Amino acid sequence: MTAPKTKVLLVVGTVLLFVLLFIAPKIASPEKEQSKKMQVAEASNLNTDATIDVYVNQAAKNLDAETKKSFDKSRLAKNNDSVALFWDKLKRPDIAAYYMEEKAKQNNKADSWFKAGNRYYYAVQFCQDQTEVPVLYTSAMRCFTKGLKLEPNDLDAKIMLASCYVEGSNSPMEGVNKLREIEKTDSNNVKLQLTFAFFSLKSNQMDKAIRRFNKVLMVDSAYIEAYLHLADAYERQGETDKTIAALEKYANKTDDVTARVEINKYIQQLKK
Repeated sequence: MTAPKTKVLLVVGTVLLFVLLFIAPKIASPEKEQSKKMQVAEASNLNTDATIDVYVNQAAKNLDAETKKSFDKSRLAKNNDSVALFWDKLKRPDIAAYYMEEKAKQNNKADSWFKAGNRYYYAVQFCQDQTEVPVLYTSAMRCFTKGLKLEPNDLDAKIMLASCYVEGSNSPMEGVNKLREIEKTDSNNVKLQLTFAFFSLKSNQMDKAIRRFNKVLMVDSAYIEAYLHLADAYERQGETDKTIAALEKYANKTDDVTARVEINKYIQQLKK
């Protein structure tokens, strides 16, 4: 039974939207996650020679005449930020990521490579064509790797590269080992602990996820969104009292009046 896992997350609305889209790997039921992995693996086998250029060219061909004029105008201006924005407006973050990589190629700055890598990584969540998923992960890994050659000590980029290995490669343990190596030297890194926690949620290891989210709160008590994820994990385990306690802590700490009202409504539902 997987339905309850979404209840806590739904009641917080926009409060968690940023977390879900730009921090947490997309969470699905173990069955759906396994199915997705099989689809991605199959797509990867079918597209061993595919590159992001294939999808960029196809996207451009699919534009209607009027929209293509706008695209050509942006592209001729040779402003990759503008072209990326063009594709963002068309809800194609994967193509926008390509142009952020083009920008990185031009200036060869670590920050630009990391931004392109992040763009590719998060574009996976919006990808409708499963054959493109392995290409996006490969592109993200390429960008993070190039950026790390310029800034080898950037922990966020190291964590993101490891995440790509875990989620989008045939060597997930290589990614896990990379994360563990980082933990040896910086166990209080919030992003690292969140990454471990979200991967634990995805693999349905609730106890591990709970430990990680509690660790986040120990390190950074201001990261109150962790209480929402704790509540989600507790609810999946059927621990209603702990779910309520986590939600109450969030409600007492948030400045978002709307979120507080919705959370308190849900707490009352749980108490019935």
